[in-house]
Amino acid sequence: MPEFGLFFWMLVSFSILLLVLKRFAWGPILKALSDRENLIIESLKSAENAKEEMKRLQSGNEKILKEATLERERIVKEARDLKESIIRDARHEAGLEANKVMENARASIERERIAAISDIKNLIANFSVEIAGKILEEKLADEGRQKELVQNYVDKINLN
Repeated sequence: MPEFGLFFWMLVSFSILLLVLKRFAWGPILKALSDRENLIIESLKSAENAKEEMKRLQSGNEKILKEATLERERIVKEARDLKESIIRDARHEAGLEANKVMENARASIERERIAAISDIKNLIANFSVEIAGKILEEKLADEGRQKELVQNYVDKINLN
């Protein structure tokens, strides 16, 4: 066992060291530990908030992505419907135009046929008049035949 004097001075020096440490070092060390603990707690809270924010943003992103997908599908459907409508209208218009052209062609053909028939009738009438004129000329060339023909027509007129 150590001597009492040594023990006493060790106890006094240790007590003085404790008082000096308590007075000058202990407060700043505890404050530094407390500050570090608060910093760690705040960092954990920040990390938790960031994690929640990420979940919220991810959920928002998924919602936006889903809405964008639906919008894209709607636009594609509208484009297809519009394309089909344009094609259907174009076919309908082409059919109407074809029918109109056919009707115009039929009407033109009918007008040409009627004109041709009219020309033929006029030609036949002219030929008939020429032939009748030549026949009359031939029959009326003889004066006796002329008188006989006139008398025959006059008799027919009186009889009626």
